[in-house]
Amino acid sequence: MSDTIQTENIASPVEALRYNPAEIEPRWQALWDADPALYAAEAHDSGKAKYYCLEMLPYPSGQLHMGHVRNYAIGDALARFMWMRGRNVLHPMGWDAFGLPAENAALKNKRQPEEWTLANIAAMKVQMRRIGLSYDWANEVTTCLPDYYRWNQWFFLKMFEAGLAYRKKSKVNWCPECATVLANEQVVGGCCWRHETTIVEQRDLTQWFLRISKYADELLDGLDTMEGWPEKVRTMQKNWIGRSEGTFVDFAVEGSDEKIKVFTTRVDTIFGATLVALAPEHVLTTAFAEADGELAARVQTMIDEQKAAKAAGDLGAIEKKGCATGRFALNPFNGERVPIWVANYILADYGTGAIMSVPAHDERDFEFATKYGLPVKRVVAPNLDTAELALPYLAEEEGVLIDSGAWSGEACLEAQEKMAAFAEAGGFGKKTTTYRLKDWGVSRQRYWGTPIPMVYCAACGEEPIPLRAEDLPVLLPAQVEITQQGGSPLGRVDAFVNTTCPRCGGPAKRETDTMDTFVDSSWYFYRYTDAKNDSAPFDSAKANYWFPIDQYIGGVEHAILHLIYSRFWTKVMRDLGLIENSEPAERLFTQGMVIKDGAKMSKSKGNVVSPDLMIERYGADATRMYALFAAPPDRDLDWQEDGVAGVSRFLSRVYRLATKYKDVRGDGPAVGGEKLLRTLHQTIAKLTQDFDGRWHFNTCIASIMILVNEIQASEPAMDSGEIPASVVAEVFRSLTLMLAPFAPFLAAELWAELGGTGVVFRQTWPVADAELAKESELEIPVQINGKLVIVVKVPAESDEETIKAAAMADEKVVARLDGKTVVKVVVVKSRLVNLVVK
Repeated sequence: MSDTIQTENIASPVEALRYNPAEIEPRWQALWDADPALYAAEAHDSGKAKYYCLEMLPYPSGQLHMGHVRNYAIGDALARFMWMRGRNVLHPMGWDAFGLPAENAALKNKRQPEEWTLANIAAMKVQMRRIGLSYDWANEVTTCLPDYYRWNQWFFLKMFEAGLAYRKKSKVNWCPECATVLANEQVVGGCCWRHETTIVEQRDLTQWFLRISKYADELLDGLDTMEGWPEKVRTMQKNWIGRSEGTFVDFAVEGSDEKIKVFTTRVDTIFGATLVALAPEHVLTTAFAEADGELAARVQTMIDEQKAAKAAGDLGAIEKKGCATGRFALNPFNGERVPIWVANYILADYGTGAIMSVPAHDERDFEFATKYGLPVKRVVAPNLDTAELALPYLAEEEGVLIDSGAWSGEACLEAQEKMAAFAEAGGFGKKTTTYRLKDWGVSRQRYWGTPIPMVYCAACGEEPIPLRAEDLPVLLPAQVEITQQGGSPLGRVDAFVNTTCPRCGGPAKRETDTMDTFVDSSWYFYRYTDAKNDSAPFDSAKANYWFPIDQYIGGVEHAILHLIYSRFWTKVMRDLGLIENSEPAERLFTQGMVIKDGAKMSKSKGNVVSPDLMIERYGADATRMYALFAAPPDRDLDWQEDGVAGVSRFLSRVYRLATKYKDVRGDGPAVGGEKLLRTLHQTIAKLTQDFDGRWHFNTCIASIMILVNEIQASEPAMDSGEIPASVVAEVFRSLTLMLAPFAPFLAAELWAELGGTGVVFRQTWPVADAELAKESELEIPVQINGKLVIVVKVPAESDEETIKAAAMADEKVVARLDGKTVVKVVVVKSRLVNLVVK
């Protein structure tokens, strides 16, 4: 065929087929569903460079909303792009299927959680297929099925063996609405993470814990190496781990054998301590209150104030109140008697639940002392000769001690080391490191979770006994009566509770608590690499090939709960010899929320938009493309249905143009139509750059729209043969390939219409030609004294003198310079000319 367009092969606008996603999309989805290998990853020993693309797995609530679609559309576009770049892509999906919502729904709807959950999974899977998401369903993971939770139990046994899983009685967080214990990470502003207005109570219970604190330093230090994670997430985790270097110091209670242990990061200020303050729920506060009715009443008031502040989610802003107990403690450094107070701003579960108050050098203590007229003793100053000093004086690195006995004159930092050593030598203190991060409480007094694989045998003693690995899985019984009364529902199922001791063979009782659902999501992405393995959680060789995850995508709300637990689990598996990596994901992307009616789109807010409705009206491609186009992916998206309609109209335009020129072929070089080619290659360059780095998919799609506008403007030239057929063919071929990550159904249809062979998103991504992408002319703004006068056009390769000459020769510039003196000409090559005149 010649390199000119044969006009008889061009359909007229009247003859062109109308874009009909309701017909096109289901047809292609049926073809894709019939090919289970379409989205399957190649073997780990394929020799190809891998790309593990992962979105956080959803809870199977029964339906997707546009917030889900936005998250999944980002990952789907990236996965398709990486296939087109020749990578071996793993892009799986699964279901975070255990947890309280299913159990609560079962209570409400009188259905068993398993039935409710699996029905929801089936419904959501249909939605995901209709949206056209490129998941490898052969590696699907469902955490509520025994083939998965068996390995939760296996890991628990391994951790128990390694001393990382243990049971103890302690004060725990109890949500009265969930009727179960919560981990510290699940308490937000003093309230339950699921029930934002339900105040969490403190209860003394025997519970199972995972020793995440053993990895506190590594979890913290590792954040400095994770440059592919958002700074916000890393900061949130650093603050949560909360490492503090300091000293434990014991203050003896006068007239008793009791001691009050405080932790301080400023032991150098201990000579300025004017009181010791206890939390209202400290064990000594309780003891003092039992002997003093008036104190007991005031302590109860403070406990109530703490609860109210927690309910308001602003404990830090509580009005500081306190009262003296009438007791005294002895400062071990100087023997001075200091009063013991109770204060409402001190928490029993933070630090030791007691502080030494140094008002002169702590803002909070200064506020408290000022309110109650307590003494303020200055013991740190800029130098020994300082007479007056505004208090509180908080300097540490440049401060020196005064009125501090043998340590007077010492620099603060040096004194801290010496005074900590003195306390340790005297047996009343110890230099230490403390963490805000506490061990992970994983016991839950609910039914719908992984059974903990431990038993209790009276003949073998009081200690829990682990099951053997060959005894797994411990199956969750079906058809259980679920109530929120009297502990775990499993405790009322005799067939489950009564078992045989693996140690002595006698009768034993099973543990009836189940595991926190965050156990399920802490390692699921490793199971994806070998989801059908029935002899191990996964094959190490496969996991070591795929890990770390190249790109993980999910909401920033998981920064503490899920992401810190998954980092911990990864390090445990590394130490068990299962994997080689120390972090789960190389890069993390936290997408913005979808906002509707001023609030995050969610079922609880009642502002959910179903993708089913949008797909019915506009098609899946328009729905998902709008989710990527309406805002940068890391910013919140304000939902507007008109935007989906606009994207649908754009896709209709693409379809009209592509089908009009579908039979155009060009065997010769793509020469001619320079402006159209330039726009094409600029678009390819921008999309390639953005996929490789910034992920500004909104501007990527905008660039495609600019290209389509240029195509439409070039129609007369294409019809007349002024633009060669080879150029037209290249433009539509490349346009179709660039649409494939964003609008896969339309791209597949156009690829077939254009005569392409094979699957469109397995074709090679187009390569930008830097020479063709170059502008032939540059538009240079010309300013006089910083004010824009004109924009001149110059050849793209113009040097500084040429640009200056063009600016000075422009008639508008000449007119403005009349009668003035040019003092200076500033030329910023390819960008700007500024004339400084007077």
